[in-house]
Parts: sequence; C-alpha cells; structure tokens
Amino acid sequence: MSQPEQKLTSPASLAVDAVLLIAFFAYLYSVVSTHVPSTNPHMIMLWGALTAGCMTGVFWLALQMFRVVFRAQRAARKK
Repeated sequence: MSQPEQKLTSPASLAVDAVLLIAFFAYLYSVVSTHVPSTNPHMIMLWGALTAGCMTGVFWLALQMFRVVFRAQRAARKK
C-alpha cells in the first residue's frame, strides 16, 4: 500500500516566506540603491529594484532548497 501524499506547503509557511522575502528585498534595496551610479532618482529606483529583485529570487531558491534538505534529513532521522 502506498502512503498518502504529504502536503509540502501550508498557509503558515507561505506567510513566513512572504515576510522573509519582503524583508530581504527591502534590506537589499537599501544597500544596492546607494551603489547605483546615477543622480536620477527614477534610475536609482529602477536599477536598485531590479538588482534587489534578482537577488531576492536567488534567496527564495536557497530558502526552498534549505527546506527540502531539512525535511529530508528529519525524515531520515525518524527511520
């Protein structure tokens, strides 16, 4: 007999992810926007947001990989 499929996400984990991603984006935007070589505030906002967005995407991938590995290690320890 096969085991019932386990749900991998919950509303709580999605909310935690959203809060972490928003905080990470805001922090990175504040760091990166000071390094944009422009005096035009629209260009600073554009390139700061684009850069922070890309790096936030990498952070999201790393967070998901961490969760998968953590879940697998916890399951292996239970066996």
